[in-house]
Amino acid sequence: SVPPELVQIINANGGKLKDAVGIPEEQLRRAAASAVCKVNIDSDGRLAMTAAVRKAFNANPAEFDPRKYLGPARDALKELYKHKIVNVLGSAGKAQ
Repeated sequence: SVPPELVQIINANGGKLKDAVGIPEEQLRRAAASAVCKVNIDSDGRLAMTAAVRKAFNANPAEFDPRKYLGPARDALKELYKHKIVNVLGSAGKAQ
């Protein structure tokens, strides 16, 4: 779905993503409720992690300890996937 707020964070912190667009969440929600069996959200995850890493480096350009910038990146990824599972894909609680 390419969240525009993540593209803005990336670009505000030195990124150069142009014309990054995706499918609106409402359309994904409708697809997930129909017979669609697979929805790819990897681009969203990569954007979330990249935005968090760029933000961390912008805030502290001298940082070189991966634990300091990958922790927030991992947290951003988890939050994004939680949001997608619960609010977009309707798949919360369905794992068996």
